[in-house]
Amino acid sequence: MVTCSTKSAVGLSHSKIILTGEHAVVYGIPAIAIPFPLEVKAEIRERAEEIVLDCAHFKGPLHKVPKKLMGIAACINETLLFLQKPLKGLKIRIHSSIPIGRGLGSSAAIAIAVVRGLFAFFGKEAGREELLALVQKAEIYAHGNPSGIDMEAASSNVPIWFQKGKEVIPLKAGAPLHIVAADTGRVGDTHKAVKNVKEKYVMDSKKTKDSLKRIEEITFKTRTALEIGNIRQLGELLNMNHKELMTLGVSDDGLNLLVKAANDAGALGAKLTGGGQGGCIIALANSMQQGKEIADCLLNAGAAKTWHFTAEY
Repeated sequence: MVTCSTKSAVGLSHSKIILTGEHAVVYGIPAIAIPFPLEVKAEIRERAEEIVLDCAHFKGPLHKVPKKLMGIAACINETLLFLQKPLKGLKIRIHSSIPIGRGLGSSAAIAIAVVRGLFAFFGKEAGREELLALVQKAEIYAHGNPSGIDMEAASSNVPIWFQKGKEVIPLKAGAPLHIVAADTGRVGDTHKAVKNVKEKYVMDSKKTKDSLKRIEEITFKTRTALEIGNIRQLGELLNMNHKELMTLGVSDDGLNLLVKAANDAGALGAKLTGGGQGGCIIALANSMQQGKEIADCLLNAGAAKTWHFTAEY
């Protein structure tokens, strides 16, 4: 979504969570991701001099951004070059409610909002292919060799079936989803988690391949449960997926503690979401009221922050 006036424009985007299939997606296995209602807003305004970036982690000239923001700087430069506009005369202010490094797609969502805002500022609308190609610039800086699921999910308003190198398929949920997310308060170490899986793949190939195969089976069953609205089975599949992520060395004690706390509080199922080794978990409740109760229990169990929402797709 974008809004604009003659001298300013706004680009919006949202966060995402992975329902099933993270890490396995690197090995060509499908994953399912859904929109998560944490928003990013990028405000673009005219100014007389060089481009200035204003966000929670930096305020100053674009060419002086710290290393962690170089992906966004590259995305801004590439977008302006694509639009054939000068690399000057703008103030870009980013407001994000998505915590960074928690597996919620922060870098992709910020880049999407910025690209949409820049297009709107110059009276244009980014096509999907153009949008994703430009956002990819930021994602390469953030993740090295990203699968692409974050930017696909953060730019979609419905759940998606994602398989690397294949067409993304939009999905429809057969029943409302009452979802709780909880932040461990620790930045997820995606690189370490990916390395753990790769090492296990080399050292214990059969066990790791068997685990990845089970995740693939879980993801196909999750798609069916999601589409027909079998929420109870969906919860069971989340638990099964988390066990496989533990086997792969992706989870850690803090994540496992919150998953157990959610299930002890009556969740239909729970698992880590995203890269792992820190970051967030998700849990499925049978109602909004139960979602709030689970969220409270997760705070008591040590979660730094929780969110609960109901989504109908």
